[in-house]
Amino acid sequence: MAQHKIKFALFGNVYQSKKSSSVQRVFSLLSQKGAEIAVEKEFYHFLVEKQHLTLPEVQLIETDDFEADFVLSIGGDGTFLNAAAHVGDKCIPILGINTGRLGFLADAGTDGIESEIEMLYSGDYDIETRTAIFVTGNGRPLCQYPVALNDVAILKRDNASMISIDTHINGEYLTTYLADGLVVSSPTGSTAYSLSIGGPIVTPDNKTLTLTAVAPHSLNIRPIVLSDESVVTLNIESRNSTFLVGIDGRSVKCSNDTEITIRKAPYIIKVVRKKGKNYFDTLKEKLLLGARNNE
Repeated sequence: MAQHKIKFALFGNVYQSKKSSSVQRVFSLLSQKGAEIAVEKEFYHFLVEKQHLTLPEVQLIETDDFEADFVLSIGGDGTFLNAAAHVGDKCIPILGINTGRLGFLADAGTDGIESEIEMLYSGDYDIETRTAIFVTGNGRPLCQYPVALNDVAILKRDNASMISIDTHINGEYLTTYLADGLVVSSPTGSTAYSLSIGGPIVTPDNKTLTLTAVAPHSLNIRPIVLSDESVVTLNIESRNSTFLVGIDGRSVKCSNDTEITIRKAPYIIKVVRKKGKNYFDTLKEKLLLGARNNE
């Protein structure tokens, strides 16, 4: 019985030259299944021109106006975040194949690529929905990709002195952070930048935003967890009159007169997970949560 023809859109890391064998296996498996394959243009040229891979017939993704049944992200979490930005509001489920290091989002290992591809055909998988964060500057989208799956970071530039971040929640004054920055994180991003600066781990099914200061100039500042229905408004003062906004690592330089507003995005991101995969098992595997020194 012929299998349903599935269309895949592939995004990948263009810096991992040693991972070409894993990438070749993905293409071979999809080709054997008779899949339709579309590849992000930069990734395609990297594979063909720099890795000298022989690829089956594919379509090129040159804009975000593409369609697919699944998106495959081949790389680490940074690659996954990039793929999510291009997927945007299309609600295409994303499977992350990890050829990077930690891999919270891209957690399907390269040693199990065959089974991961097979499960997409058999339907033996779960779809997790993840909250994303939308950021505007003076009421307008801050850049071409103003939505973050992980976090939005307000940061001082270079070696400038700390910045002042006047913070309102739903129009009510909260505090003025004197710090190197402030990270507003989704539950998905709680194990990323936010965790490294002392923020809490929040399970992905929570509907929250977390505010965590970067190197605050006060012992009284602690992370704050808000409902994801909250609207966070930030007015920033920097001595050099500029600051940075990082949207899942994509940096935008802003001037002091830019009012930053952060709220839940109007759409969710779908993540493919192997059926029965436990989030806490992932925490123990990736972060060694609860591990004892003698284990």
